[in-house]
This record gives sequence, C-alpha cells and structure tokens, in this order.
Amino acid sequence: MSVAAPTSASEEEQPTPPPFAARTVVRRLRFHVFVAVAALAMAVYVTHGLWQQPYDNVIAVNVGDQAFFEWVLSYGVHLLRDGGDPFFTTLMNTPLGVNLAANTSITVYAILFAPLTVLAGPQVTFVTILTLNLAGSAFVWYLFLNRWLVRSRVSAAVAGLFCGFAPGFVSHANGHLNWTSGWIAPVVLWWLLKLREKGRWLRNGLVLGVLLGAFFTLAAEGLFFTALAGGVFLITWSLSRTTWPEARAALPTVLAALGVTAVVAGAILAYPLHMHFAGPQTFKGTGFNQRHYAEDLGSYFSFSERSLAAKAGLGSDLAPNPTEATSFFGLPLMILVIASLIMLWRRAEGGRRVTVGAVTVVGVVFLLLSLGPRLNFLGNETDIPLPYALIQSLPLFDSALPLRFALVLVGVIGIVLALTADTLLDRTSVPHPAQTAFAAAFAFALVPIFPLPLLYGPRAPEPAFIANGTWKTYVPEGGTLSALPFAINVAADGQRWQAYTMARGGRQFLIPDGYFLGPDIDGAEGKGRISAVPRRTDWLFLRAALYGHVTQVTNTDRAYARADLQYWGIDALFLPPTVTGPTGPLYRAALEIVATDLLGEPERVDDVLVWRIRPGTDPVDR
Repeated sequence: MSVAAPTSASEEEQPTPPPFAARTVVRRLRFHVFVAVAALAMAVYVTHGLWQQPYDNVIAVNVGDQAFFEWVLSYGVHLLRDGGDPFFTTLMNTPLGVNLAANTSITVYAILFAPLTVLAGPQVTFVTILTLNLAGSAFVWYLFLNRWLVRSRVSAAVAGLFCGFAPGFVSHANGHLNWTSGWIAPVVLWWLLKLREKGRWLRNGLVLGVLLGAFFTLAAEGLFFTALAGGVFLITWSLSRTTWPEARAALPTVLAALGVTAVVAGAILAYPLHMHFAGPQTFKGTGFNQRHYAEDLGSYFSFSERSLAAKAGLGSDLAPNPTEATSFFGLPLMILVIASLIMLWRRAEGGRRVTVGAVTVVGVVFLLLSLGPRLNFLGNETDIPLPYALIQSLPLFDSALPLRFALVLVGVIGIVLALTADTLLDRTSVPHPAQTAFAAAFAFALVPIFPLPLLYGPRAPEPAFIANGTWKTYVPEGGTLSALPFAINVAADGQRWQAYTMARGGRQFLIPDGYFLGPDIDGAEGKGRISAVPRRTDWLFLRAALYGHVTQVTNTDRAYARADLQYWGIDALFLPPTVTGPTGPLYRAALEIVATDLLGEPERVDDVLVWRIRPGTDPVDR
C-alpha cells in the first residue's frame, strides 16, 4: 500500500539482513526505549507540580474537571466493590442522578487503575494517568509514523514528540484525562490501515471493534474526530486515479473487516449508546456555546500562554479559556508546514503524492470545521458564515465544540513533519544546503512552542470529619450529606470528599448537585447544561462563597430551604475549614454567617461545623 513507507533504490540493491537478526532487534529496541524515556521525561516535566504534592496541589486553571475525573476514578472502585451501573448513578445529583454515558466516564481507566486508586487515592491515579497519556501519545504516534509512513526513526521521534506535546494537548492537560488520551488516534488509524490485509479480515475487524468499544468510554468525542479524519483520508486517497486500482482490490477485504468491526463494537456499545442517547438524564448538545468555543483564525499563527514563546512575551489569549487553547502552532510552524507540503508534493510520485494530498485535504477540512459557524479573527466575531453552520445541529456535531477539531491538525502536522524530516535525512536526494536550511527551520518553528509546566495551586485538604469516617454518625445508610457550598464546577470540594470516601470503600453517602453535564430545566427541548438545575438554596450559599455576599435571611428563604433540603433528602450539612474555588480559597466566613443565620448554631465536630437536618422540618422559621 502506498501509505506505507517506501523503499529507496539503495535499499533494494543491498541484501537485507534477516528481519530478526539480533543486532537489528537490539538497535530498534534501544531507540524505542530512548523515545519512550524521552516522552516520559517530558510528561513528568509538564506535570511535575502535581507530582510534588498530589494530595495538596491542584491544576490551577481547572479545579472542577480535576475533581470530576477524580470522582469517576473513585466510582470505578465503587463499581468493583459494591456493583452498580457504569453509566448511571444517583450517588451524585440525588435524587435525579447523573447519566455517565453522556459524560466522560473513562470507565476503562477507572477499572484498570482501581488498585492504584485504592492504594494511593484518586489524586495519585489522576496525575499518573495524565502523565502516561502525554507520554503514551508521543510514543504511540512515533511507532505509528515509523511503521506506516517514514523509514527514519529519528523523523518519527521528532514528529511523535510534537504530537504528544503540541500546545493543544498541553492545554487539555489542564484537567482533561479524555482529551490527553491522544494515543487513541494512532492506535485506531493503525488498525484501520491493517483492515486491508488479506486473510486477516476477521481478526483485524474483531480487534478494531474491541478497541472502539473500549475507547468510547475514554474519549468518545476524540474517537468521533478520529473516525471522521480517517474517513476523509481514505475516501480522498481511494478516489485518486493513481490509487483507485489498489483501493478497489482491497475493498472486499476492508468491507468484510468493517462488518466485523460494526458487529463487535455494536454489541459492546449497545447499552452505553442507549444510555447516551435515550437513557435517564440525557440531553442534546452541551452546556457550552458553540460560537464561543470556536477557533479564532489568528490562534493558528499565535503562541500559547504555556510555551517558551510566552516567556518572551509572545503569548496570546485568543483561547476561550486556558484548557481550550487547541491550536496555537505559531507563525513559524505554519510557514514550515506550508513549505513542507509544497516540497513533498513536488518530490513525491504516484501513491506517495496521493497520500500527501489526502493528508492535506484532512488538514483543510478540520481547520475549517474548527472555526465554527462564523469566522473569528483576532478576538472579533465577523458576519462571515462558515461550513460548520450547516452541520452544527446534526447529531454528534451538536454535542461537539468546534475548536476541538483543531486537535486533528496536530496529527496532520505531525505527519507532515515526519515526511519532511524523512526526506531531508535522505542525503542521496537532498543537497546539504537544503538540509541545513530545513533543520534550522525545524528548530525555529518547534523551539518556541516547547511547553511550560502546568500551573498548579493549593486546594483544601480533606477534613478529618470525612477522612476519619465521623460523618457516619450523622448520616444513615443511603443518606445524603453535603459540604457547603453544594458541589459545582467552581466549588467542587463536596464532590471530592465523596470521591475519597468511595476510594476507601465501605458505606457511602449521596450528594446533591455536583459537576457534570445534564439536562436543563425539566429537560426542556433536550438542551444540556453544566451541573444540576440550580435551586434557590444553591445560590444562597454559592453567592456567599464566591463573592462574600452575606444575605439577610428571611423566613421565605427558610421555607425555600426546607423544600430544597427535603427534595435532596439531606441529613446533614457541614462546613470545612477551607473551601477551594476556581482560583483559590473562597469566602468561608461569609458561608458560616449565612449558614448559621439560615440553619441555626452548628455543632463543632472534628475540624468542621455540622448542621443536622430533619427533612421537611429544618430550617425552622424564626
């Protein structure tokens, strides 16, 4: 297949050593180990702030997502110990529950890493998976490129490290265990290309089906993007006059393998997909505005705030938030990519040229999709409509954030860099001056986007009231307990305390609210939203915590609170010594004043203040 790395004339003339000759295997393994160690070292460098104090430090710019993923990792322990539904739970957002199939449940990670979660806690499991994701993405891209596209392992290593630590994936390392699973794309593409192997359609289709079933829980949106990109590439490549005979010959085998893949993946995903699209607490779309989360064209030529260029004052704030800086390749790299494509196109022949063209088509398509329904340029939305406006309401596309399509460009650029470096390292066909010029261009393009470590900050320590199990004397079996304020993405401590309790096993408590994606008011029009639909008592406490606002509580407030607390079935509320917010500690003193005014004097238990609640009775009017 012309997608595979070509063989040079010099290689054809020389006798090749036996494929399993000891020296060849040792040399290959030695280089593999070198790349793996380099990737792991880079990943530890990026995440070292969390490794220093995993129990005390938190990702500074995305406290909520880290709390959510620590929760689902602990839920994996709960599933193994106590059973339950991997895709739905009422432990959070009681009494309605949460549709985990419609969220990123990372079920495979939660089960595989459950022993580590039990031994060290979800905090350590979180940073372990985050680190392995970054390192694994670089290493697997290296293996993929070396197997399918280039002869030179050096070329594959440079491109693989770029793919693993591109600005977009370092940005998503701010809390996203799903999007940092960048290794999924090359694994899926690897087996997609293997589907053409004659006589192995059953095995290859079976393996791909199992992989798709497993990867759905890890990164469903990324899997969708990978399938789209793979489809665009294969269709473009197959329809070329040059490669059509090869594609036509492989078509029966590929279709047979895809049939097996569909049956296997369909069987594995039947229940998860049912829950995702038709289960309780499902929804359409997300709680995020697609026009806001669209890529700014200028961001492709700008530098991320977490890059060496930013240290020199060249960073840009064109991203909607620090976790969604999905492109930011910088002007030098974009120029290098364009120049490389021109060079590759001119030098390639036959199927190799078709491969370069198909990769280019994928890049252009996903660049356009990432720009969203209207063109944004340098922070300003224009009136210029874009193709995404035609598909934004279609199933799956309505649940995607357009700017994330830019992450596909990471793989495209990685392929271009690998092909370019591979060509330049062929001294028989490229003059030395050209090699020197391109080597300088590589350094000039890649050094500025070298990542800076993730920002981190302190978080509230787990209160002894939770860690020691004292809470059990205040909450009956199957009862509901909540920290103040009620858990939400900007104040997720209550969700963390439940996660740590699940990781230790034993009796659990339910919590109201939480940070997740769910339906809007009564599921109106099936629209999604972030966290639970707020009730009046939610806002009473959240306003005190976020802004230090002390409400003059009235009996009307108490009446609403009685109804809300009864709705949640809350048995006790507690206020820990410190409350973590999105950028640091929240206003605990204001919380204590409002809670005392609403609920009366608390009990001091261990290191927290506790209010016992009699559902339907408390708080009493004054």
